[in-house]
Amino acid sequence: MSSKDAQKLAITKNLDLIKIVPNAAPPVCKIMDYGKCMFEQAKKEKEARKNQKVVSIKEVRLSATIEAHDFDVKVKNAYKFLQDGDKVKVSIRFRGREMKYTVAGKEVLEKFAAAVNDVGMAERQPKLEGKSMIVILNPKKQ
Repeated sequence: MSSKDAQKLAITKNLDLIKIVPNAAPPVCKIMDYGKCMFEQAKKEKEARKNQKVVSIKEVRLSATIEAHDFDVKVKNAYKFLQDGDKVKVSIRFRGREMKYTVAGKEVLEKFAAAVNDVGMAERQPKLEGKSMIVILNPKKQ
């Protein structure tokens, strides 16, 4: 039907002519109440945002010479974050002469990743970025 006929039909029914696919040849239109259409679309978008899961990144900082109990406390915190569905960024900052002993820091990070292996896995191997070594842990799917 031509657009003029469709417009006349919409006016007689006291509704609006809405272009659904304007770039098609011929354009696809619908006769309906525009306000109701916008309300339903907003409602769908709101529902989609409500079901969306926002993943945040929590950070746990260690040192290359961390003691056993401190290590266990940090593992427990990271375990809790991973169970909540958050990513965990584990970092070790090297200060001064500690830069010579980055191997020890790498071992600590690998040990940390192994300790939380049942709820999270490492995104990649520990990587030295400037004066800090970082590994990011992703939660495993339930």
